[in-house]
Amino acid sequence: MANQMMQDKASEMAATQTVPTGYKQTEVGVIPEDWECKHIGELADVVRGGSPRPAGDARFFNGNFIPWLTVASLTNISLEQMYVVDTATKLTELGSLRSRVLNEDTLIISNSGATLGVAKILKIKCCANDGVAALVNQRLGNKVFLAHYINTQTKKLQEKIATGNGQPNLNTDLIRVIPVPFPREAEQAAIANVLSDTDALIAGLEQLIAKKQAIKTASMQQLLTGRTRLPQFARGPDGAPKSYKSSELGQIPEDWDVVCAGDLGKFRGGNGFPVIEQGKLNGEYPFYKVSDMNNEGNDVYMSASNNWISKEDQSRIGSFVFPSGCIVFAKVGAAVFLERKKILSMPSCIDNNMAAFELNIAKCDVNFVYHFLQSIRFGDFVSTTALPSLNASVLSKIKIIMPLIKEQTAIATILSDMDNELQALTQKLEKARALKQGMMQQLLTGRIRLPLPQEA
Repeated sequence: MANQMMQDKASEMAATQTVPTGYKQTEVGVIPEDWECKHIGELADVVRGGSPRPAGDARFFNGNFIPWLTVASLTNISLEQMYVVDTATKLTELGSLRSRVLNEDTLIISNSGATLGVAKILKIKCCANDGVAALVNQRLGNKVFLAHYINTQTKKLQEKIATGNGQPNLNTDLIRVIPVPFPREAEQAAIANVLSDTDALIAGLEQLIAKKQAIKTASMQQLLTGRTRLPQFARGPDGAPKSYKSSELGQIPEDWDVVCAGDLGKFRGGNGFPVIEQGKLNGEYPFYKVSDMNNEGNDVYMSASNNWISKEDQSRIGSFVFPSGCIVFAKVGAAVFLERKKILSMPSCIDNNMAAFELNIAKCDVNFVYHFLQSIRFGDFVSTTALPSLNASVLSKIKIIMPLIKEQTAIATILSDMDNELQALTQKLEKARALKQGMMQQLLTGRIRLPLPQEA
């Protein structure tokens, strides 16, 4: 089966690729003439981890002797993170005797579950369960190069192995015959170094985003409750610090109030959107569906829609036009619990699976209320019927802590600036990931060659 799978792949590639000068057709596709095609079994011994039995036995599990690597452990590691540096649990010494011990710097491949075909490199000595395969006694090949290449094949491996029934499994026989492009070791190392540098850039951006998000969360907790006051609002006319008062939401600044959401505006559901009217890309108004909240560019403000509608059609089907500045959200079904809230950037229509909070801008700053509502879980207010749904009268009773508008705007500006910074970093991260994918496609197949030291 394994050999047939790889032969089928080679035939498929040969039928679809043209071989340029200086390249050759192989089992892995078109590669440079001075590269080889090898199988993983030629490079190392492929073994499978082992799980102590019975599972969960206190004699073997939840110990403190040696880290315990499972498929579940791998699902918590991002694709860009090449190395396994820790595990959630450990085995006892007796448990390690009933498992397989893997040394640091071993290349592993998940052979089952959602991470099937994902390769990592151990930075720890550990035991692995039978959902993990390992390349031991490795004789040839740069581990980082090989891991990157295997990860480009993950989707193909999953598609080949999937049976539609039960748990798909990538056994050691199949792993041994996986073909890999094989340049000289010096070129493998050069490619691995470039991709590792890109991984480091991505990891740095991920860490920076996590740090900035934590700062924003802490800032929201302090600024939106008045625990921390901005300097220009912290003192009274006499220069003395302003005090706090008791409220139904706890201690709040003396010059703040607790109001109901209904005092600031009204909640209103959207309208039915006939299928025959959908799919139009031109018109005066975007007609948003819940799925549009995921569209690129709709991070805070809604502007990208998959459907548009003309004034004539909007009037004919009786859809309400919500003004810009409304805060929109899912009102029906499981999407409610995703807690996505966005602001309309222009007059828009929304379908009947959504609702909008239309604010009285004379009473409040839209962005302040938007940020405050990020701390409110609308899922806690769903009706108890079979289909989760939000009710306008219930939402209108949500309590909001409100400073005067000038302070609202100042707070909202700070938080919006943080949002903008996070959005810019996220876009930079997405570009870095896309760059890495492009580099992998070019470098790991030899379409682009790196200069080696003797060639520089």
